[in-house]
Amino acid sequence: MTVPNAASPGKNTSAGLTHRLATYCETLARALRRYRRDDAKVLVLGGVRSGKSRHAERLVAHHPHLVYVAPGLPPSEDDPDWAARVAAHQARRPAHWTTVETTDLATVLRTATGPLLIDCLGTWLSRVLDEVGAWRQKPGWERRLDDRLEDFLAAWTQARVPVVAVSNEVGSGVVPATSSGRLFRDVLGALNNRVSAESDRVSLVVAGRVLDLP
Repeated sequence: MTVPNAASPGKNTSAGLTHRLATYCETLARALRRYRRDDAKVLVLGGVRSGKSRHAERLVAHHPHLVYVAPGLPPSEDDPDWAARVAAHQARRPAHWTTVETTDLATVLRTATGPLLIDCLGTWLSRVLDEVGAWRQKPGWERRLDDRLEDFLAAWTQARVPVVAVSNEVGSGVVPATSSGRLFRDVLGALNNRVSAESDRVSLVVAGRVLDLP
């Protein structure tokens, strides 16, 4: 008896094997990206006090020399809470790390000759928004902001040294009550998206637990 339109058993077997092989290769590639110690570009996301900075520091701990890039505001007596946070970060850094305090992340990325740790993009963006006049709504601030962000993203994409960047995940909370808070949340969320797309590995830290994002 002839079964109409029956597929060839050989073809079915071949197609199934090809699919399984492709799935295996994709899984293997993800595993290699996840556990490779020298990923070129790594983004570590997390909320406040989530443990994201500690995780990022562990990722680069094996490097004998490293430049720690601090783009946030320097400590000040006017803000003792911020000063305490900065002091805690400084106390954890190994003595052989070199610290660079700057908001010019693009130049740091382009001129680096060794591994970098940038902590963090949230504090950097806050300063950039101030520098371009976003908080005061100075004419042309949107264009100046776009230029700064695109310059950083181009440098990140072209980076030729291992670099880990820490950033705040701000999209899971309530909608900020102020327009400046909403602006910061929206711009940082978009920036994280762009950086993630050009990273070899992305991790989300929640309550000290690390989730590797595929």
